[in-house]
Amino acid sequence: MTDGSAPHPSSPAGAERSPAGSGRRRAPSRARRRLAAAGLAVLAAVVAVTLAVRGGAAPACAAPPVGAAPPVGAGVHTGKATFYDSKGAGGNCSRPAAPANRLYVALGPGEYAAGASCGGFLDVTGPRGTVRVLVMDQCPECAPGHLDLSAEAFARIADPVQGVVRVTYRAVVDPALPGPLTFRIKEGASQWWFAVLVGDHGNPLRSVEVRQNGSWRAADREDYNYWLIPSGAGPGPYTIRVTDVYGHRATATGIRMAPGQVQRSTVRMYGAGTAATTTRPAKPSRSPSVRATSAAASPSPSTPSPPAPTPSSSSPAPLVGAAAPGGCA
Repeated sequence: MTDGSAPHPSSPAGAERSPAGSGRRRAPSRARRRLAAAGLAVLAAVVAVTLAVRGGAAPACAAPPVGAAPPVGAGVHTGKATFYDSKGAGGNCSRPAAPANRLYVALGPGEYAAGASCGGFLDVTGPRGTVRVLVMDQCPECAPGHLDLSAEAFARIADPVQGVVRVTYRAVVDPALPGPLTFRIKEGASQWWFAVLVGDHGNPLRSVEVRQNGSWRAADREDYNYWLIPSGAGPGPYTIRVTDVYGHRATATGIRMAPGQVQRSTVRMYGAGTAATTTRPAKPSRSPSVRATSAAASPSPSTPSPPAPTPSSSSPAPLVGAAAPGGCA
């Protein structure tokens, strides 16, 4: 899975050739012309890649499977659950680290939907009860309905000795927020190449926009959950508008060009504090982007989760087409 780093050009094919042996027949001139044309095509490709690297361009993101969409709304799904351990890493959603309570889930490509599920929550019910988990990772081999829970989350709903259990699950609409929105500018970003990771938004996101020269510029979501403007958004500080799949919208200002630092704004995605205000960034903490590895692990004991609330009739319905990732996804 790509993490947005630029590709490295390879050496042109045929760069090293052995001399022809004595008496060997020469290739006809037409064949030589074809070989020369092929060599020029390879050389042109290498030059193009080199220019893309120098220009700060990132590789195109992978398209999600046909029909891919994150779980949204109040519908209940049935499936199965297994478990793994990210070993503290933040998964394919590029979180700086796993959540402190270590209750998270990896979804298969159909429900991960090229990053469209990142940052949302699911309530998962198994033989022992219900647990609320953060969507943090992708499970490439998982079919729709197969949840790969953290070991700690699995232990809340079933005996880990079982390994695989039947479950039901649903999206959590407007979960409690841990605080205001956070923003993390990606390493390597500059005024010429903009990439930001949005955190603590509660529901899956629909769009991220940056204010530039009096108008809003839409960023494209990559499958590793950063939002990109390949041509850049200027030197900052930035005003960033975030919209989720249920239509909640919040605008944060004063986000600085500070790659690798988590900046907490003063606006929440919904509820109190959603009005646009100037951010007062706390002392930034540098946290490198890491990737998860799947490996079974013994769960540690934990306290039971509270029962999952039943969605009210006033819960907002997802916007039409809101589940689709932005940009090339």
